[in-house]
Amino acid sequence: MKTLFSFLFTDAYRLLSSANGRKFLWLLLTAGGTRRNQAATLTFNGLRFRTPDSLMFFWQVKEIFVDESYAFPTSSSTPVIIDCGSNIGTSVIYFSRHYPKAKIVAYEADAETAKTLRSNLVTNGVTNVDVVEKAVWTDDSGVDFGSAGDDVSSVFVATNVHRVPSVRLRDVLLQELRIDMLKIDIEGAEVPVLKDCRDALAHVQNLFVEYHAYIGQPQTLPELLQILTESGFRYYVDTAQHRIKPLINRQYRGNTVMDLQLTIFAYRT
Repeated sequence: MKTLFSFLFTDAYRLLSSANGRKFLWLLLTAGGTRRNQAATLTFNGLRFRTPDSLMFFWQVKEIFVDESYAFPTSSSTPVIIDCGSNIGTSVIYFSRHYPKAKIVAYEADAETAKTLRSNLVTNGVTNVDVVEKAVWTDDSGVDFGSAGDDVSSVFVATNVHRVPSVRLRDVLLQELRIDMLKIDIEGAEVPVLKDCRDALAHVQNLFVEYHAYIGQPQTLPELLQILTESGFRYYVDTAQHRIKPLINRQYRGNTVMDLQLTIFAYRT
């Protein structure tokens, strides 16, 4: 019976089998009725977060705290972590909790989101995160940025476009002797940024990239993977966009902006 249940209900079985998974299910039961795109304050495992959208928060909790997608091995007691696209702070709070002596730099381009990020850090007593309110880009001259007020704000979003300060990630990477974890979730800017950084990745030990392909634009996944290969990484690719009949259903649940989103985990052996 246990084998049958785990086969038929794999995700539910996995969630019920872990303490954080059960806490996540409780969060869904108690707060799952919160309206979309409406600000809310939600708690998980003793942590308290202000979020502009509950569904976005639920996905972040599952990915970060339940699945622990950002966990990485390190022999350093003071690892260096660079988080590009920190959103409301779930990722950097996870890093701070699991690597309490780490040097953590969080980049967030959206002003309102950065404000929420800082508030969540204060609320949860996190003091080892340096928040930089700039877009990660290929230069430090500023970039046009579309603010959607959620986790899809991007240089490729055409809504509420305005000029924001930028930082050249290549320069940031070269300032460190070793980077234990580099997280890049910058909604479509990842390929041009990594192209610019291709000669500055040698001392990055672990790398997470969320890859986005926008409808009507070329898919540049082969170029991204080539950069990782040339930089000496091995990688694992995963997706949350499991589609039925993908040759017919060419958009994920009616998404009219992106037709592909992948998570890429790169590491040195």
